Amino acid sequence: MAVIRDVMPAFQLYQPSSVADAQKLLEQSGEDALVLAGGLDSMDWLKDRIRKPKAVVDLSGVVELKGIRETPNGLEIGAMTTLTEIAENSTIREKYNLLARAAELVASPQIRNQGTIGGNVSQDTRCWYYRAGWPCYRAGGNICYADTPVGRNREHAILDAERCVAVNPSDTAPACIALDAKFVIMTPKGEQVVDAEDYFVGPDLDITRMNVLRPGYLLTSIRIPSTWAGAEFYFEKVRDRNVWDFPLMNVASAMNSSGDTIQDVRIAVNAVAARPLRLKNVEDSVRGKPRNSATGEAAGKLAVQGAVPLQFNSYKIPLMRNLVKRAIGGVQEAAWAS
Repeated sequence: MAVIRDVMPAFQLYQPSSVADAQKLLEQSGEDALVLAGGLDSMDWLKDRIRKPKAVVDLSGVVELKGIRETPNGLEIGAMTTLTEIAENSTIREKYNLLARAAELVASPQIRNQGTIGGNVSQDTRCWYYRAGWPCYRAGGNICYADTPVGRNREHAILDAERCVAVNPSDTAPACIALDAKFVIMTPKGEQVVDAEDYFVGPDLDITRMNVLRPGYLLTSIRIPSTWAGAEFYFEKVRDRNVWDFPLMNVASAMNSSGDTIQDVRIAVNAVAARPLRLKNVEDSVRGKPRNSATGEAAGKLAVQGAVPLQFNSYKIPLMRNLVKRAIGGVQEAAWAS
């Protein structure tokens, strides 16, 4: 017998042509609104009938939110710029190829043609209990189904878990953190600029959200400062399949060195916690040290201090240790050239 499901819930579709109109619609609709960027994450929620917004605000017609612009201080990337545009942009590939590499490794070419940078950094967690509508902590319930004796938690958190053990799935987020990017948000009170690492929130601050966006808020652009232009970059993503899959873990680093000595570095990992993590303790430990395997080995061990594995994801501890080791020490065969 065929399985009969309800149709997608009805909603009012709005298609603004300016940032001001989009933000006003979001403010008016409040918690009843859903932002549609590339639509890949949003349409999953709608098709599965888990979220039932009264208003969907489609940003595809807002030209202000698209494009890559050089500025006196670096680059400004519109939130609706596609991942393909970012991966193929000559300036990004020449000066900030960490972000190009991260964008290039998102899913498949078809998805990168549709998916946007704003959507990629703002997507919700992929925990299947949560996405299937189970009443977990993140959905307003009083249990984490993944963190139980029978829970399936191979892809879940080993760090900074607070009731919820779901992880952030973005590939471009750790690259933005490593590049010291700034996220520009339009709010009912005007423009707000936050550091990339502060854009994301963990369950200790708010278990129901992945980022600082609230009803009436709109991510409009990402600014990449020239500080790290032309630095030594490293990005690596581990996944089950070569295309489509979300990361089991990824790492991004930007480094300035003098000879073999590390002068400065920023390093971030993702898919190990509910938010991408900047490893400040690792950064502090390697400054002034030689960039070699010994420094990388020590950095990897430091990175996983405090990690607590679940029943099925203990592999993430040696995986994170080795990714950080390679990001610091460098691995020639894993390097990527623009």
